[in-house]
Amino acid sequence: MRMQSFYRPLLFCAAALVWLASVSPSSTSAATPQPAAPTAASEKVVFAGGCFWGIEAVFESLKGVTSAVSGYSGGSAANAHYEIVSSGTTGHAESVEVTFNPSVITYQQLLEVFFLVAHDPTELNRQGPDEGSQYRSVVFYTSDAQKRQTDAYIAQLTQHKVFDAPIVTQVVPLVAFYPAEAYHQHFAQRNPYYPYIVINDDPKLAHLHQQFPDLVKGKS
Repeated sequence: MRMQSFYRPLLFCAAALVWLASVSPSSTSAATPQPAAPTAASEKVVFAGGCFWGIEAVFESLKGVTSAVSGYSGGSAANAHYEIVSSGTTGHAESVEVTFNPSVITYQQLLEVFFLVAHDPTELNRQGPDEGSQYRSVVFYTSDAQKRQTDAYIAQLTQHKVFDAPIVTQVVPLVAFYPAEAYHQHFAQRNPYYPYIVINDDPKLAHLHQQFPDLVKGKS
């Protein structure tokens, strides 16, 4: 998330909306979730897709998400600190731990927001202006069911050619999540006029409101 003199906006295939409407009715209406077996009151999943400020801002805007915490996954506790993680040498990815109520928002809907709004899953070890393995695209799943559903969704996206380039998102089990420093938490919410947020993350939030209005908190 280092500031740079250039900005390359995330590009999303125009076919995404058409395909999403045809194969995934749950995406466009929070009131019609996919049928599912009874689930626990809350579940967790960790998403990584570039700077955690924007990923956190997107997911904490969703109905049914009770917590979105910025942090680090994929490395050890010993060096899970921003200054070291930023070097790209620790194995961590900037990540967001999402706690959600599956009776309000489904895991499928979270996947759709992650892949179609929160980041570009075709960028390898970078995201927009940020470069390095710490900005890679990852789903750190917390159950076998999440893994199966993630793999199936990536296969669908690939089959329907929603993106012009191959999806490079890693799908790996969550070993550990380390919350980031306090000043990173809710950064976009607390710093709405910070240049990085205005340039890189406000468009994501606008896209969220446009593509998934029924999933956004405060929307009827």
